[in-house]
Amino acid sequence: MTPSDIDTTLSAQDAPEFAPAQFVRWFREVAPYVHDFRGKTFIVAFGGELVSDNALNTLVQDLSLLSALGVKLVLVHGSRPQVNEQLKLKGYATQFGRDIEPTSNEALECAKEAAGEIRLDIEASFSQGLPNTPMSHAQIRVISGNFVTARPVGVIDGIDYTHTGAVRKLDVDAIKMIIHQGAIVLLSPLGFSPTGEAFNLAMEDLATSAAIALRAEKLIFLTQNKTVFNEDGSVDTELAREDADKLLASGTLDEDTSSFLTHASRAVKRGVARAHLVPYTLDGSVLLEIFTHDGVGTMVVEDTLDDLRPATVDDVGAIVQLIEPLEADGTLVPRGRAVIERDVEKFTVLEHDSVIYGCVALMPYPEDNMAEMACLIVQPEWQGSGEGEVLLRHAESKARAVGAKRLFVLTTRTSHWFMKRGFVQGGISDLPKERQAHYNRSRNSLVFIKKL
Repeated sequence: MTPSDIDTTLSAQDAPEFAPAQFVRWFREVAPYVHDFRGKTFIVAFGGELVSDNALNTLVQDLSLLSALGVKLVLVHGSRPQVNEQLKLKGYATQFGRDIEPTSNEALECAKEAAGEIRLDIEASFSQGLPNTPMSHAQIRVISGNFVTARPVGVIDGIDYTHTGAVRKLDVDAIKMIIHQGAIVLLSPLGFSPTGEAFNLAMEDLATSAAIALRAEKLIFLTQNKTVFNEDGSVDTELAREDADKLLASGTLDEDTSSFLTHASRAVKRGVARAHLVPYTLDGSVLLEIFTHDGVGTMVVEDTLDDLRPATVDDVGAIVQLIEPLEADGTLVPRGRAVIERDVEKFTVLEHDSVIYGCVALMPYPEDNMAEMACLIVQPEWQGSGEGEVLLRHAESKARAVGAKRLFVLTTRTSHWFMKRGFVQGGISDLPKERQAHYNRSRNSLVFIKKL
């Protein structure tokens, strides 16, 4: 449930669809995300197609809500369809596509006009103050300026690209000063050289460069419906960057999705924590992507695959060392070296400089379409940098790969950690029958289950 599901023009008593318990549960679920993202920088990028499809006002309302929650926003807009329309109206045959193309003097003037019109539309949308929306009584400043220094693409394979440019640098200090004051920075797809020349920039390149330069927490590309899909037609909600690069190399993606995914991968490789492809055609998609666990688009992450690998028999000793302290204090049920050796192929380990500092085990129950996650451990001195999240995501991915629809854990000490990550408390009767038979009632472990 999202806030848009609630009819704000009625009181809670008058609105028949208002369910207090659902609202409270939703509010509690999103609270950790609100806390985590306050003060973080998000780059939100969209093409001129979003403006043409009359989706700007709805997006601005959602972005205003993010700003009110303390997220620092930099918006990057494109203008390709508007430029093409201007060129067509003026009788020029040139039309811009996804590929880099030369920008003539005439096309540059059209690009300036289109960018100016869209910038004014965006500023107007943020100035509405519509009642019964996140814009009500809002005073959100949108600031644009000459933040982008550009360079000419130059001559490639004998073709002079004239006024087509690439990002040379951004005025990071100025942008940070503005967003730290609570305003939103708006970047148009134009850049200027130190000699005063203007250059036509690709929105995707500008957004990616901004995310890298500002060390953004998220880069969000809003697309018409260009996300990565699984074979069954469902959205692939999370991709490790290495997997994204393999998918790009396969040549199976359409041109638009390939372009967005290429820039998302580049951003993550250069230090951006998360890059997203989110369809703006879905109402509230930005909020759903940010404030729900699985989201509605495709997220690219730098999963440290070099450090994450299947365990081998040679790793048994290191796994025992990880587990023993937790067995001693009662957090984990004692297993013994022999059991770990028997089940070692079910373990995955985190390794850095030949030192194993984390592990997780996955036990499938195919007859029940379930899997158990156990022994999720990260050495205390390595905790706090997301390693537990990496192991959890890996276990979820591995469980999906073996056909599991639900993932469960048994815990006596860490219930809150799992609850914050989408697990819901269940009972012994919810476990696979085989696992029920081996449930240790003397430990009285709590059961938590997550739908995959």
